Amino acid sequence: MNDNSNEVGGGSQLEPVREKPQKPLKVVLSSVSSDSHTWNLVFMQLLLEELGHEVINLGACVPDEMIIDECAAHAPDMLVISSVNGHGNIDGERMIRRMRADPRMASLPAVIGGKLGTKGADNLQYNQALLDAGFSAVFEDAGGIAQFESFVRNVSAAALPQPDQPT
Repeated sequence: MNDNSNEVGGGSQLEPVREKPQKPLKVVLSSVSSDSHTWNLVFMQLLLEELGHEVINLGACVPDEMIIDECAAHAPDMLVISSVNGHGNIDGERMIRRMRADPRMASLPAVIGGKLGTKGADNLQYNQALLDAGFSAVFEDAGGIAQFESFVRNVSAAALPQPDQPT
């Protein structure tokens, strides 16, 4: 048996066992205010926890101010917004502009992903506007989770204490 995988009788291989992060993150997870879906939040919470991170799941239909207040209260390392109702681009842009207007939230890594519009493949047109509004990264649902996992690893690595630099 390989150290990085689980094997089932007959040698078939399941998903690789993920390495735990060097620095576990505290992540606030939410949907946008108009999105009542919860299965995506459960999936994201389980994924982030499997990656070794602590998740504070605010649930569905969370008002912008509550997201900002909860981030201020919990001081997370990252905010993850997941949307599947097709209005993530509208609500997400408004929410992140409000968040970035709060000096306490100016540098918090914040990402949004899922079904961000109702235009199918043309939903990619919203990515730049969401980045310009203040999101650190945008993950369209068709892109899968590999890029998201890579982003989370990079945030975790950046959160490690850095050795003192000579001056």
